[in-house]
Amino acid sequence: MPTRPIPPGISMDGKRVLVTGAASGIGRATAMVLADLGAALVLCDLAALDATRDEVQARGAVCSVAQGDLTDQAFMASLFAGDRLHAMAHCAGILMGRPWHEDAGWYDRFHRMMDVNVRVPLEIAHAATEHMAAHGGGHIVLVGSVAGKTGGTSLSTPPDYSASKGAVHALVKWMSRNAVGRGVMVNAVAPGPVQTAMTRNSNMGPTLPLGRMGSAEELAWPIAFLCSAGASYMSGAILDVNGGAFVG
Repeated sequence: MPTRPIPPGISMDGKRVLVTGAASGIGRATAMVLADLGAALVLCDLAALDATRDEVQARGAVCSVAQGDLTDQAFMASLFAGDRLHAMAHCAGILMGRPWHEDAGWYDRFHRMMDVNVRVPLEIAHAATEHMAAHGGGHIVLVGSVAGKTGGTSLSTPPDYSASKGAVHALVKWMSRNAVGRGVMVNAVAPGPVQTAMTRNSNMGPTLPLGRMGSAEELAWPIAFLCSAGASYMSGAILDVNGGAFVG
């Protein structure tokens, strides 16, 4: 049977994409899907990226690595100082597993959560918008959460995490209104519970409609779609990707 080419609507051939949080979880899975679709990748994470880089290159994709802290504004700015980026999938984020009312460092923890999960998405989306608008447009994808819509999928969902992801959803709408007229489409996915290193101690799978948690790859495909020409008329959307855990 002959091999069919990737349809133009989802092909990322000739496109350069920044993926944050690419060392593990949803970010790493997104990098793999984008590589399979033909994208050249810029992989970003605070953690080491060697394993992700090697796997991306094994799939035949071109990639470069930018290891650093996105809360460092100079490092963030450096990500947009080079060649044109056609899309960005911002998958980096944090989740604190300890019950918030039992955390002696609650005040500092709250501000850390807002810094990483709210300020960084705002600043990196703004920087990406300015960069992409200057180069003819592009696609930005942020990662929210079902917790940002419902307050959490269980009583154990930390309130600071839920609040931070609700803020991401609001930012997507604000950024869209400010970017769409400049040819930059800003969207997001809102995952339900996903099996990653951040959720390795969760046992909620049997309580969910599908009887299991999602996989990182099941989030990666919608994210990759929002990076593609197939999403050329989508802006300000927050796609629910939660296996039926939230419908509304």
